[in-house]
Amino acid sequence: MYVITDQLKNLGFSINTLNNIIQRNNNKRSFNTLEYFCIYIIIEDITLEVENIPHPIKGGHIAFVGPQKQIVFGETKRGEVYIIAFSSSFYERSGKDSMFINSRLFFNYDSDVFIAPFENIKEMNIVFMGRMHNFQHKDESLYVSAAHNAIERLILDAFLHIPAETLKKDIKFDYLHYVNRFKVLLQRDYKKAKKVSHYANELNITPRKLTEMTEYVLGKTAKHIIIEKLINECKKSLSFSGNNISEIAYDLGFSNEGNFSNFIKKHTGKNPSEMK
Repeated sequence: MYVITDQLKNLGFSINTLNNIIQRNNNKRSFNTLEYFCIYIIIEDITLEVENIPHPIKGGHIAFVGPQKQIVFGETKRGEVYIIAFSSSFYERSGKDSMFINSRLFFNYDSDVFIAPFENIKEMNIVFMGRMHNFQHKDESLYVSAAHNAIERLILDAFLHIPAETLKKDIKFDYLHYVNRFKVLLQRDYKKAKKVSHYANELNITPRKLTEMTEYVLGKTAKHIIIEKLINECKKSLSFSGNNISEIAYDLGFSNEGNFSNFIKKHTGKNPSEMK
């Protein structure tokens, strides 16, 4: 997301205020989450743009965003947003941990961000700025444990806002793990790689196995998910980028506008110009 902080680089975890992060980023409000999982504790109202989609968020909410997402923070009066970022290697210590970060909090299939309310702003300030600050200056191992526990607490609170029937679907956690990694890779590589075999090779599994997993978790083939991603990116570019069809085709990795238009027509029944 980031001009990477030393703490994040060394520990795989960091917590900062939005103002500090923007200052480190040469006052730019646009970031990429890279390989990190991010939790934003929203104290005051803000618009969070994730993958070109604006999400107005009221103060008193927490936003969860997975890896490889483009983020733009809207203006705030006081900058009262805490930003927690951590790597999978920092957090994953057990099967339960793996289940948590491969859940719908960070890989919400209906949206690129999951938003949940919290109630006690004063407690958030004490736990995440006061107590964490004290641990950091006392002992690194205690600080790491406190950070892990704090993240787990936020995740558990947010799980209360996921419908029970939705949680019950997340039973094959190994499938979830691979499918979520596939989605991260797709977010990173969709402009240059459009074949299932590319992503299967990255995951060290066969294309057939990847498709079996995506069908189980998402009810769609891996190929369909790639096509869907390209179509969605086309729609977003048409709505938000201001680029013409030829520029969008090039940006999405197509060799020319004709190939791009044929692809869109084949899978949507419409020409790109008709999708605005």
